[in-house]
Amino acid sequence: MQNFITPRGMTRRHFLSHLAGASALAAPAWTLTQSLVANAATLRRNHKSCILLWMGGAPPTIDMWDMKPGTTTGGPNKPISTTGEGQITELLPKVAQQMHHLSIVRSMSTREADHERARYYMHTGFVPNPNVEHPGYGSVIARELKDNLSGLEIPPFVSIGGASAGPGFLGMAYAPFQVDTNGRVRNAKASVEEARMMDRMKLLGLLEKRFIRENRGPAATEHAKVLKNTLSLLTSSQMDAFKVQSEPETSREAYGNTGFGRGCLMARRLVETGVPFVEVNSGGWDLHQDCFTRLEQKLPEVDQAMSALVEDLAQRGLLENTIVLCMGEFGRTPRINGTAGRDHWARSWSVVAGGGGIVGGKIVGATNEVGTSVTTEPYSAEDLMSTVCQAMGISLKKSYTAGNGRPMMIAGGGKVIEELLG
Repeated sequence: MQNFITPRGMTRRHFLSHLAGASALAAPAWTLTQSLVANAATLRRNHKSCILLWMGGAPPTIDMWDMKPGTTTGGPNKPISTTGEGQITELLPKVAQQMHHLSIVRSMSTREADHERARYYMHTGFVPNPNVEHPGYGSVIARELKDNLSGLEIPPFVSIGGASAGPGFLGMAYAPFQVDTNGRVRNAKASVEEARMMDRMKLLGLLEKRFIRENRGPAATEHAKVLKNTLSLLTSSQMDAFKVQSEPETSREAYGNTGFGRGCLMARRLVETGVPFVEVNSGGWDLHQDCFTRLEQKLPEVDQAMSALVEDLAQRGLLENTIVLCMGEFGRTPRINGTAGRDHWARSWSVVAGGGGIVGGKIVGATNEVGTSVTTEPYSAEDLMSTVCQAMGISLKKSYTAGNGRPMMIAGGGKVIEELLG
């Protein structure tokens, strides 16, 4: 888990140790929620959500979404037709049947080809800066949609199967709540009986109030928010959304008995409950060698889980309000190296997006015959994040004040990819 830091320097590790005596949850903080309302079920069904399928390590999009058959850069696999425009790899046949819901942006051209820097950039819309920590997709969306979360008692930003980008200068109230692909939260069980734990929580609450009255800074307020929400979370029936094993066997089989499959199924359960942002992590995509052998192993898992997720969301009437976004840090080199792999490449690559106001079935942009450069208008991480935010009804005119006092536009002030919004 990442060691997130608030603007005043309160680390997540410090915060968890502070709550250890109260036997509270050892998890990141989340926003202050409100009491249940009579129409909470309807609100949950109609709220906006985003599911990010994060391909950690950067998959070779030239072998998936923008194939170059018959060229020196094309791999061994063949392209197949889809229910939308264009073709994709034969290793994603089930996804091909859902492409009328999804669009491919083939003209991504980004500025970072180092894993950590690119991961940060693609999650935030900003290049790393030693003077400021920017918030990622999940934190921005959780903050901007917080007024629409009446009735939500579980965290509004969940990361499944790995860490996500942190809340940056927005503070710990918007940090990701991390679980594994079985829905387990580290140290989630209290170490003492409920009555004694509640007494400890009340005592800690009194201490927090004193710190706030003494104007000890925003860290004390952040502590108090977490304390209040911990009490709600410990008894919330909404925690059942993490229990993928309670799904019918047929549903679990549809997604696949893999970590990524369970993560995608959990994501559907979470957005159905009302969570506005869920990230599902799939790692192991840094394919510098044996790229094509590895794709034969990895892509069938993605095919089953991703196609099941899109189909499930559509059948439940959730896809019209849920964006599904699939990407990694960058693409991989058109040139195949001497170990049958592909190296880092940010100059020309693809992402996939659909649902929640994003037009499906389209091919946006193009690369040249061998995939080495973009031949249409290039799009950046800023542009992609701006498009997702606009589709979710978040104003791109909104500006935050960073910890260093500077104004920061959402998604670095990127432009909207108009073709994705119809």
